[in-house]
Order: sequence, then structure tokens, then C-alpha cells
Amino acid sequence: MAQAKFLETAQGRSLAYHKSDGVGPTIVFLGGLKSDMEGTKAVHLEAWAQARGQGFLRFDYSGHGESSGAFIDGCIGDWHEDTLAAVSRLTDGPLIVVGSSMGGWQALLLARVMPKRITGMVTIAAAPDFTEDGYWASFSDQQKSDLETVGHVELPSDYMEPYVITKRMIEDGRERLVLRAPLDLPFPVRFLQGTADTAVSTDTAVRLLDHATGSDMQLLLVKDADHRFSDGPCLGLIEQALRDVMGDT
Repeated sequence: MAQAKFLETAQGRSLAYHKSDGVGPTIVFLGGLKSDMEGTKAVHLEAWAQARGQGFLRFDYSGHGESSGAFIDGCIGDWHEDTLAAVSRLTDGPLIVVGSSMGGWQALLLARVMPKRITGMVTIAAAPDFTEDGYWASFSDQQKSDLETVGHVELPSDYMEPYVITKRMIEDGRERLVLRAPLDLPFPVRFLQGTADTAVSTDTAVRLLDHATGSDMQLLLVKDADHRFSDGPCLGLIEQALRDVMGDT
């Protein structure tokens, strides 16, 4: 397996990445919270793009995978800076952005900054504003108190060890919310969402669809698909969504 390369950012972070050269538009995969670029979807889509001779980029946010830093020290804004650095310095020309879970939020933040470079977007269980609408909204009074006094709370996960959610993550998340202000996506968009997802609800997917504006936007609900969305049929649906936004029938 090829060794990761590393990008040094202006913030002093070292981001691990794999980049495949090819024709455009370049597909950029943005992973989820505490995920890394070796996940099933990222690796599968890289191979799919390589077989097509298409450019592809996957990378680890700081505090994730092989990149520098500790997860507990990061926040949505840090990972947005990482995304901007990776995309700006490692790619040229038009982009197709694929965002999974928290990566869906990152994809929407990216669209605000460089809408003219993005020619299509696919999200998988997108989780915009989850620090506010998921974490903070569900915290008990005790948890909110712990956030102030201890600086963090621990939340169980269905998929890995508990998430440590810091006061900084919550406060920074409030500066990055995308469902409280206009969100224009002026390119083809496909939102994919499993109905058996216990991390992101179908209500979130519908809210995003209703809130965003754009002339070519669709939501596909997949019965019984979970948050991973990475079995054979789901991977096939992601491929089809990519073909759709690229106009490749």
C-alpha cells in the first residue's frame, strides 16, 4: 500500500493525504468525525476514480488518522481550515466534493468559500450543525455544567469508543452553523441517507434539503441502510450519485 504524503498547513498542522492524478473534475472525499481516510467509502471511491482515470484526493483532518494533533484539541473550524488547505494546495480546477457525516458539514462550509470551483456534491448522512442540534440540544443540565467546569463531556458511540466533546467544539461549532443562514448550492447535489441511521436522522436530511437552495438537488432515502452506508449496494448508490452530478450516464 502506498505511503501517505504530508501537507504542512499555515496553522502548523501536518495533514496526511493520498492524491491520485487524473482528468477532472477532481473528486475530494471528506470523512466523518473520528473517521480516517482508510475507511471503506474513501478507499472504494479512490479505486473507482482511478479506474476511470479521474483525479481523487482523500486526507485526514488534524487529530484524525495519520495527521498530527489530538482529536480532543480539534473543532469544526480547525477541520474546515484543514479542508481548505488540502483542497487549495493539492488540487486545481473543478471539484466534485463527497462528504460523509461531519464531512457533509465540511462540504457545505467549503461550498460557501469556493462555490465556483465545485461542480457537484454528494453527501452521505450529512450532519450539518450537529454540535448544536445534536450534542448541545440533547445535553442534560449536568452535562452542560460539566462542559463549563470540566471542559468536556463524554458521549457513547455506536461505532467506536466514546466521543469526548469539548467546550471549544461546541462554541466553535456555533460559529460554523449552516442551517441558520442562506445556503446556496449552485451545482448538482445528491444527499444520501439511510433510514436505519442512528447517528443522523432522516429529519436532518429533510431539513437540509428544505433549507438549501439550488436548481438540481435530490435526497435519496435508503430503507434499512445505517450510518456507515458502506455495504455493496450503498457503495453502488454513491457511485451512481457521482455519475449523476457529473452528468455521466
